[in-house]
Amino acid sequence: MTANRYYRPERNLIFLVLLLALSLHGRPARAADQFTPVIASPHVPKARPVLGTDGQYHLVYELVCTNTKPVTATLQKVEVRDDRSPPGVIAAYKGDTLLAQLRTLGNTAAGSAEIEFDGTRLLLVHLTFASRAAVPRRLLHHFELLGAASPSASAPTAMSYTAAPLTPAPPALVLGPPLAGKGWVAVNGCCEADGVHRRSAQPVNGRLVFAQRFAIDWMRLDDHGRLVHGDPADVHSYAAYGADVLAVADGTVVETLNTLDDQLPPHLPDPKTITLENVEGNHVVLDLGHDVFAFYAHLQKGSVMVKPGERVTRGRVLGKLGNSGNSSAPHLHFHIMDGSSVLGSEGLPYVIDRFGLAGQIPAAQFAAAEGVEGDWSQGLSPQPSTRRRQFPLDLTIIDFTP
Repeated sequence: MTANRYYRPERNLIFLVLLLALSLHGRPARAADQFTPVIASPHVPKARPVLGTDGQYHLVYELVCTNTKPVTATLQKVEVRDDRSPPGVIAAYKGDTLLAQLRTLGNTAAGSAEIEFDGTRLLLVHLTFASRAAVPRRLLHHFELLGAASPSASAPTAMSYTAAPLTPAPPALVLGPPLAGKGWVAVNGCCEADGVHRRSAQPVNGRLVFAQRFAIDWMRLDDHGRLVHGDPADVHSYAAYGADVLAVADGTVVETLNTLDDQLPPHLPDPKTITLENVEGNHVVLDLGHDVFAFYAHLQKGSVMVKPGERVTRGRVLGKLGNSGNSSAPHLHFHIMDGSSVLGSEGLPYVIDRFGLAGQIPAAQFAAAEGVEGDWSQGLSPQPSTRRRQFPLDLTIIDFTP
């Protein structure tokens, strides 16, 4: 082949160097590698912000933190940062605030910020933002801790580093109401770390999942502001008992159970009798498409009106509210998840397209009560406010309008 007299290897090299310089222009230099004994990652790669009834956008997720070295590690502070330059601190967990959010894999409070060798803790994160635009495109987590600063370390030293990037997902799903009528109370709702649903991670099908991350136990006030009137051991004394349970969207029934008796309130069943098959009582699972499933639990025996494989439309009556399964009082347990496994899926946030916000039961009063008896009408507002595309937060009183 004849050589090209215009070919200049040195010119090509200069051109490549210029391209490389241009491509790197404006990029920050990569941080130096650092030994990090406590490794951390988001439990799920993305989290959806959801607009609550308080007018704030709530971002709820978990960090999995594991100490990889024989030297005991002690978390001192975890900051949630906006991945911008310079990064802004969105929230900081330290001291009692850190301990309040820190859980063991056994669903108990950690009790200490120390993490033993091979030990894992879950940090339950709950962030709020004034608007959707205020939610960062990417979050980082900055750790300050005592731990092994090198592979040969025999004692802990102070360390700090950033880890566990997380990208907020698209907006939450829009659904219809799961019930009809007035006076529905969102019991055991989102989003605090001590909530019975929020902290309920379960090891199912070989992985840890938070199926009930956004679950609500719906109970109902009667016309006098009572959840129960009469004998609390009689399911018929509860205002919610027997209410129609509704499809929140068009979908396909994938699972039902319809054969379990109601439990005798106000007692939970013997834990030895609880299995994955009966823990949620009589129930319905709907496939809403696009890897989204709706779950309804604790229905009355014999009340389920649909069968697996059946197509239903929004508003269809699926069954009647009862007290079957692991339940101490009649209520509808409802949550949305990313799979058909009732407890083996990840819980998803959602908003209800339209409802009335009728009040708020005081959290301190509800927590101090021995049961659900009594007059809760002081939590009712004089005039309900119309809400659109919001998620009912814990102990809000909701009127589901047609």
